[in-house]
Amino acid sequence: MRTVREILINKGNKIWSVLPDSNVFDALLLMADKGIGALLVRDEAGKPVGVMSERDYARKVILVGKTSRETKVKEIMSSKVIYATPEMTPEECMALMIGKRIRHLPVIESDELAGFISIGDIVKAVIDEKEFTIEQLVHYIKDTPQLS
Repeated sequence: MRTVREILINKGNKIWSVLPDSNVFDALLLMADKGIGALLVRDEAGKPVGVMSERDYARKVILVGKTSRETKVKEIMSSKVIYATPEMTPEECMALMIGKRIRHLPVIESDELAGFISIGDIVKAVIDEKEFTIEQLVHYIKDTPQLS
């Protein structure tokens, strides 16, 4: 069974983040530059204090008539930080994400930030595991002598 640790080994553990007092425009530029849909928001000490996503921007800036250059990340970020641990399985993460209606999870190990995963990372891991299982079953069936 794969774990979040294995996902991070394959994906890498680079974490893009901003400070709560950053303006939303700069955060959006970083997300566009890195091709990502969310940023971790950290305080000056590096501790996670929230997550800012494209969804937060759409719902809390554009739809309410604010401007991204004048709005601070702390005004729109999701401030309840829900996280995964490296030992969790993709299925556990998926259940957590679906239950909490979130798409991104910081990964915390021993009170330290170990990575940042998305629902896309989780879905890919689940599909890869199912494909591996199917492949093994096909080989088993092909290699099993057939009774007449």
